[in-house]
Amino acid sequence: MPWLPDLEMARLPYADPNSVPESLRKVIERTPLSLHGIVAHAESAFEPWLRYSIALLTRLELDPLLREFAILQVAHTVASPYEWVQHAAIARRLGASEDHLAAIERGDDEHPSISEDQRQVLRFARAVIVDGCASETAVSELAARLGPRGVVELLLVIGHYMAIARLIATAGLEPDPPLAAAG
Repeated sequence: MPWLPDLEMARLPYADPNSVPESLRKVIERTPLSLHGIVAHAESAFEPWLRYSIALLTRLELDPLLREFAILQVAHTVASPYEWVQHAAIARRLGASEDHLAAIERGDDEHPSISEDQRQVLRFARAVIVDGCASETAVSELAARLGPRGVVELLLVIGHYMAIARLIATAGLEPDPPLAAAG
């Protein structure tokens, strides 16, 4: 399959690349992730899902580094090495340090390299993931920093990457090499 990495087969076969519309095939060729080869089975949802995924990575008002901290919190909390590999690389390109990444991996929100905005995003994301929702206080405090739009965008990111983590785990996907793009 020319648009998928040469990896061992997952629990499900990859979709036939010839079944994917040409316009999407070009997008996938630029971002060759095994995840795409699985999601492409959902033919009617694949294109909207891909566009939504791209929008979350490129069109939000939310600070991109805060977005990546939330995604890394998802990856760490639900043990998704696939997501960690991709998004640690993106976070580095956006300015995250190795200290940041190590602190997220340890659950150390108090590390001196973590800013107050980053700390609140990590705690908020953890609460949503572990408890199912953030407290009224956490929502209010984060909204004071990011505004209502930032909180909603953050929730969309957290929910999307939680769903992706479950899909990856269930399909048995191994981490792909980090991509060069995204930001």
